[in-house]
Amino acid sequence: MKFVVAIFLLPVCAILSQTFFTVFARATVTQRLWAGEEFWFFSLGAVLWLIAFLGLPRPILIYVFGHELTHALWVLLMGGRVSRFRVGRDGGHVVTNRNNFWIALAPYFFPLYSILAIAAYGALSLFLNVQPYGRLLYAVIGVTWAFHFTFTCWMIPKNQTDLSDQGTFFSLVLIYLMNLILLSVMLVLASPQITLGAFGADLLTNVSSFSHWVVDLFNRVSQH
Repeated sequence: MKFVVAIFLLPVCAILSQTFFTVFARATVTQRLWAGEEFWFFSLGAVLWLIAFLGLPRPILIYVFGHELTHALWVLLMGGRVSRFRVGRDGGHVVTNRNNFWIALAPYFFPLYSILAIAAYGALSLFLNVQPYGRLLYAVIGVTWAFHFTFTCWMIPKNQTDLSDQGTFFSLVLIYLMNLILLSVMLVLASPQITLGAFGADLLTNVSSFSHWVVDLFNRVSQH
């Protein structure tokens, strides 16, 4: 059943991918997204992390802690209960009374450390003037999101039971789609040049184009 669901999710992935890259390219080329400090500080953070990931010992323990904590948080979000939480350099696990594909796959699409950075910034803004530190926030999000992305790409080929237990094909499609949705939201929020309405309009245009393509394909097949 999950394999069939994944098949139907592929067009959604394709349409959202086309929309994301079209909007990003237009904002970069014609609206000078690349000139904004949000883009530069996010990119700086991401590049610094990439250099560290490739050239320094990898902080496995920090990743494992975030991975298992994400499992635990999503268990609580789903109304479950965590009875054991273990983390070590050789791996970790969470013992719970509830499990589903959202809980199992959450660490691969939910950038915990980026979310925590945004939450901390928001909490501090209630008591302090944190606006001068906005650049630092974008850099931290760049580092933490790149941390999430690199470790996700590094861990997926290592025969993760989180993926195989839910069906590898279904898991990969869902992970891609959820990460793309997150990137799209980040792009809209961080870019003054891009509005939610404009992104939605492009998305509807691509949905319409895909629908017409499907209808034309069906008509051609039925004529034969």
